Amino acid sequence: MAIARRLQTVVAAAIGTAIFYASGLPLPFLFGPMFACLIAALCGAKLKGLELISVGARTILGVAVGASVTPQVVGQLPQMAVSVAFIPPYIALIALIGIPFFSRICRFDRTTAYYAAMPGGLQEMVIFGAQAGGDMRALSLVHTTRILVTVTIAPIVLTSLFGASLDNPIGEPAANLPAVELVVMALAAIIGWKGGERIGLFGASILGPLILTAILSLAGVVHHRPPSEAILGAQFFIGMGIGVSYVGVTLGELRRVVAAAIAFVLILAVLTAALTETVILSGIASPLNAFLAFAPGGQAEMAVLAIVSGADLGYVVAHHLTRIVVVIIVAPLAARVFAAQHRRINAPAPPKPPD
Repeated sequence: MAIARRLQTVVAAAIGTAIFYASGLPLPFLFGPMFACLIAALCGAKLKGLELISVGARTILGVAVGASVTPQVVGQLPQMAVSVAFIPPYIALIALIGIPFFSRICRFDRTTAYYAAMPGGLQEMVIFGAQAGGDMRALSLVHTTRILVTVTIAPIVLTSLFGASLDNPIGEPAANLPAVELVVMALAAIIGWKGGERIGLFGASILGPLILTAILSLAGVVHHRPPSEAILGAQFFIGMGIGVSYVGVTLGELRRVVAAAIAFVLILAVLTAALTETVILSGIASPLNAFLAFAPGGQAEMAVLAIVSGADLGYVVAHHLTRIVVVIIVAPLAARVFAAQHRRINAPAPPKPPD
C-alpha cells in the first residue's frame, strides 16, 4: 500500500514537471512537482513522500553551496558581516509582530504562536514547538505554507523587479566533470550528512555536506558544483516534498491555519522589502543578493533560486544560515519558558487550610 502511494506521488510529480517544462514555465523541476502534488493533495489523493530520498536530495545543495566557498568568497566575509548584522534585529521585529498576530488575531495558543512566527527551518520549528507543547499540525502547515508562498512569489519578484533571468547554468553535465571529483562530492554528501547527524548538527543534510565540501573547496580538491542532473533531481524531490505536506489537510485547516500563514507571509513580505531596500540603499549588496538573502524561505529553496538566478550563492546562504542559527539558539530557551508556564497553569491547586 505504501509503495503504491509513493509510486502515485512520483507519477504525479513527474506529470507536473512535464507540464511545466512543455509550457516553458520557470523552474519546472521545482514548481512542477510542487504544484502537482499540492493540487493532488488538496483533491484528496493519498500521496506519500519519499522522506529519505527527499532529505538526501538536500545534500546535493549542501555540496553545491560548499563548492562555492572559495578563497575569494572568504575574502568577502568582512563585507558580509555588516549585512549579516541585520539578521538578529530582523528576527526580533518578526517576533514582535508575528507572536501577537498568531495569538491574538488567529487565536493560536501562545506556544504555537511563537513557533509559528519564528522563520527557522521547517523541521526544527515543528520539533521544538511540539516539544514545548505546541500544535504540531498547525506548525507544520504554517511553515510549509510560508515556504510554498515565498518560493512561488520570489521568482516573480526576481524577474519583474530585478530583471533577473532564471535560466542561468546550474552546473555542468556529469559527463563533463572529472570522475574523481564526482566521487569526492558524493562522499562529501554522504559523510557530511551522516556525520552531521551523529554529532547532532541541526540541518545536517545540508550543513554537514556544506561544511565538508567547503573545506575541500578551500583545499583545492573540489573545483565544480555537483552535475546539473543532480541539482535538477534535488529540485524535483524538494518540490515534491513541499506539495506532499498538504496531504490530509481539511477545509477547516485551510480556513484557519493556511489562511493565517498566507496573511503572515504577506506581513513578512513587507518587512523583507523594507530591509532589502535598506541594504540596497546602504550599498552593502546588490538588489538580487539582498532580496534572496532576506527572503523568508527555506535555505534549500533559496539556494536553488540563487543558483538559477546567478546570485552570489555564498552571500545568500550565509544569511539564511545565520537566521536559522539565531532562531534555533533561542528556540530551546523559549521551549523551557513555555514548559514552565505550562506546569504552573496545570499544577494542582494547593489544599485549602482547615477551618
